[in-house]
Amino acid sequence: MRQIVRLPRQLGAILQSERLRRNMTQQELASLVGKQQKTISAIENGSPGTKLDTLLSVIAQLDLELEIVPRARNSTSIENVF
Repeated sequence: MRQIVRLPRQLGAILQSERLRRNMTQQELASLVGKQQKTISAIENGSPGTKLDTLLSVIAQLDLELEIVPRARNSTSIENVF
């Protein structure tokens, strides 16, 4: 399922949902990416300042992909804005 993300907290919520779907703790995910549990917590809470390589490692460990596409300009639905 593709999801539009424009804010750090939106991405964090998606990553948290996927982690929980896999019955994985924050500590387990942190160990897989070589970070501390508090780093995973910060990402999931949408805290700014996460390093790109850390974020990409988390995405990869959850077997997800990051896709960047041009924003649809003719969209008027609020769901397509946020």
